[in-house]
Amino acid sequence: MTAPLKHSADITVDVVLGDRTYDIVIGRGVLASLGARVAALRPGVRTAIVTDRTVAKHWLEQTEHSLTEAGIQTSRVIVDEGEVSKTYAGLENVSEALIEARIERNDLVIALGGGVVGDLAGFAAAILRRGVDFVQVPTSLLAQVDSSVGGKTGINSPQGKNLLGAFHQPVLVIADTSVLDTLSPRQFRAGYAEVAKYGVLGDEAFFSWLEANHTDIFSGGAAREHAIATSCRAKAAIVSRDERENGERALLNLGHTFGHALEAATGFSDRLFHGEGVSVGMVLAAEFSAKLGMISEADAARVERHLASVGLPTHLQDIAGFAQEGLVGADALMALMAQDKKVKRGKLTFILLHAIGRAVIANDVEPALVRDFLQQKLSG
Repeated sequence: MTAPLKHSADITVDVVLGDRTYDIVIGRGVLASLGARVAALRPGVRTAIVTDRTVAKHWLEQTEHSLTEAGIQTSRVIVDEGEVSKTYAGLENVSEALIEARIERNDLVIALGGGVVGDLAGFAAAILRRGVDFVQVPTSLLAQVDSSVGGKTGINSPQGKNLLGAFHQPVLVIADTSVLDTLSPRQFRAGYAEVAKYGVLGDEAFFSWLEANHTDIFSGGAAREHAIATSCRAKAAIVSRDERENGERALLNLGHTFGHALEAATGFSDRLFHGEGVSVGMVLAAEFSAKLGMISEADAARVERHLASVGLPTHLQDIAGFAQEGLVGADALMALMAQDKKVKRGKLTFILLHAIGRAVIANDVEPALVRDFLQQKLSG
């Protein structure tokens, strides 16, 4: 695989779901086309934009301008940045604001932001008047390649990540790669973990390409659009075959069982961004696979080496304050993993590896093996 030599025209990836099929439009500057695309999709529609305070400073006016230029009425709902908004209280605030804005069943909610805003606004749309359609306008790398695609929406419980939610597909995704230029390096790196995930779980050639081209992705070169489109195609294909995660779609959770437990252990705070948790979780999944004799030590080390090379955390001790505080023990992590959505009748399910590019769903993993493995990693 090689990247285009120059920025290409806009790329459209279809998520094929029968009469609910929708487009993911990827490219630099495509945010300006939002109003025209919405007007063509839903003539006469009224919209409400849900965004956070930071994104609003950069992109809210431009988004509103695109809509009003197309003759679309719009209102705004602004929430606090970060996982603090993905709560019962946050959902109530957004839902009440949408009701006050008189958003009806034939109108649209527009999620302008990263994964938190997309999850929260999408869930609010799913339950508002028993279901209002929505548009995803992801403004983080993580959201563009993962959370904006596939219809998973939800909020966190104090007992675990994304334990309340609904499958509610968007009707359109607009992924403007130029908005990523405003992300902090840490935020961009966190999103890159989800890009690397697609190579690790099902496409060794893509993973090799990432090893060779990640510098161009980070610098905003043509490789960025190529990586985002490749990631979206991979996810769209899986979602089209298994929308509600009854089988294959679970593979997309590579690194997430460990990662979500670590996010919960850190209080869903800035100590560990979601993508950082996925990075550590992927390395743990690879190393646990090696411990079980499923994958070679060399492949496990290769996963760790690439993620570390872009500055992502790869060990438990890389989490802020972890080593100093003894943040959480193996038993506590096991208890948090027991709340994972993939647990069935108390049986743990992990996504493990036979090789880079060959992930498998491992049902009924022996808890004692997991606990001993975590204890070993916690001891450094």
